[in-house]
Amino acid sequence: MIIDSLKNTKPYEHIHPLIKKAFDYIKSVDFSITPVGRIELEGDRLYIMVSDSDLKTETEAKLEVHNEYIDIQIPVSKPERFGWSSRAALTEPIGAFDTNKDILFFEDKPESYITVSPGKFLIFFTGDAHAPCIGTGSIRKAVVKIKL
Repeated sequence: MIIDSLKNTKPYEHIHPLIKKAFDYIKSVDFSITPVGRIELEGDRLYIMVSDSDLKTETEAKLEVHNEYIDIQIPVSKPERFGWSSRAALTEPIGAFDTNKDILFFEDKPESYITVSPGKFLIFFTGDAHAPCIGTGSIRKAVVKIKL
């Protein structure tokens, strides 16, 4: 997991060939006025989901993992709290891995929590279990999906 400011993306642009393109686009757009939905930058290889989501309690938010995609999560309208655990430490899957949605949820409780404000981002890799959308009320956010 990486947490940093959108003003400091350069150190991470080497991680994957599409990350620089993703950050360049993110910094060129005002997601607060972007319509909700999918923005395709390179088809299924690189896209962004803009959503208005209801926030959950720590108990309601479930850890999730992905096999095929790196997530860059960006809170837009207000701070967002995230739970985190190492995927390797998880023991309580909820059902089977959904290959169509590239997701598996877990009942395990996060090892730690962090609150991220607008103007910041988190990168979650396939070894990172994350529980997004923790807080009260609703949030506008953008999630960049980068195929491995």
